[in-house]
Amino acid sequence: MKSGLAQTLERIAALIEERRGSDPGKSYVARLLSEGEDTVLKKIGEEATETVLAAKSGDRLHLVRETADLWFHCMVLLARHGLGPGDVLAELQRREGISGLDEKAARKHGGRFDA
Repeated sequence: MKSGLAQTLERIAALIEERRGSDPGKSYVARLLSEGEDTVLKKIGEEATETVLAAKSGDRLHLVRETADLWFHCMVLLARHGLGPGDVLAELQRREGISGLDEKAARKHGGRFDA
């Protein structure tokens, strides 16, 4: 992974955290968080649907933009739970080299696959 990618995600997470306590009338993040988790979850659902539709359209730029929206809103949800991109990256690193089929099977049995 390019080192700049993790740094970019951390900068965005820091900005989300900074705006979390801002005036909801002046900050989209503050407004979204002040409206409660269901609002954030609904927004993620909308962005996921828009990402799927963009993929189906074949428009690569549209797909990238919608994916960026989806990632951003997922980061807002993570922040709401005291988590950040480092937590997700750590989980992806943990899964690296593990068969997706094995990892999914381990989750079905209530455990985690430890390589």
